[in-house]
Amino acid sequence: MHAMPKETLMKDPDPSFQPTPGLAEQVQPGLRRLLAPNPSPMTFRGTNTYLLGDRDVAVIDPGPNDPAHMKAILASLRPGQRISHILVTHAHLDHSPLARPLSDATGAPVLAFGDALSGRSAVMQNLAAQGFIGGGEGVDVTFEPDQCLADGAEVEGDGWRLTALHTPGHFGNHLCFALGNTLLSGDIVMGWASSLVSPPDGDLTDFMASCRRLSQTPWRRLLPGHGAAVESAADRIDWLLRHRETREGAILKALEAGPDTPRGLAARIYKETPSNLLPAAERNVLAHLIDLNGKNLISPVGSLKPDGQFRRL
Repeated sequence: MHAMPKETLMKDPDPSFQPTPGLAEQVQPGLRRLLAPNPSPMTFRGTNTYLLGDRDVAVIDPGPNDPAHMKAILASLRPGQRISHILVTHAHLDHSPLARPLSDATGAPVLAFGDALSGRSAVMQNLAAQGFIGGGEGVDVTFEPDQCLADGAEVEGDGWRLTALHTPGHFGNHLCFALGNTLLSGDIVMGWASSLVSPPDGDLTDFMASCRRLSQTPWRRLLPGHGAAVESAADRIDWLLRHRETREGAILKALEAGPDTPRGLAARIYKETPSNLLPAAERNVLAHLIDLNGKNLISPVGSLKPDGQFRRL
């Protein structure tokens, strides 16, 4: 791995989280975490692949299409174990592409909410159809599951049961998986960073609704798609909601000075963000602007587009 350019360097959000890629570690009885070797500013140490079960093993988020990671998953199987299910939280390139090769190798079906376009709100479908919105960061456009899991669907193996929760916001087809009072939270709730919400795949209105829904259950802990387990689930979800509400307030205040673009607003609001991460911040701002437009608090100047101006109402 090459050293990052100086401009990309940020304070390490969790120096204590240092798993070894390719080495399965138990995170609780019957559940192991296997780190994929794909670190980046957006994936932290890499993607967490989870292995659930003692005989029938469910692989949750197989990760990027990396032969070394596939080899590590298969090598993690113990005598008498077989992969019976492959579950995907969402169709980003760091979570889903290995699902099909792993299925071909093991015969296990791929389960997810739907393909890469499933679960989008009507607002995002309309914006995408108009071609104004851009986006598409890291989407596994060819992803298709063998079985679609509706919200509340249960998946069972030998000695385990998962409940699928449709939690759009970071991505339209995003699922969390409840394992008793543990939540495999994908990318919607993580401890090391807040989630990217980039339209049309990300939808801030949906994100806030999903976080509020998750806050209604007293989870013992969260196991995210990147980073360490979150042991104070309620506090973290509450922080995410307040963080987004604070960003909303900052955007509205900035627009008091007059109309501005998502890029201009991101540069003014995300002052401590390294320059290479400002495009992601700009997409987050756009997500807020679309949400605020839906609340009739702001409106685009002309058509709604990623490089257009927005004004307070």
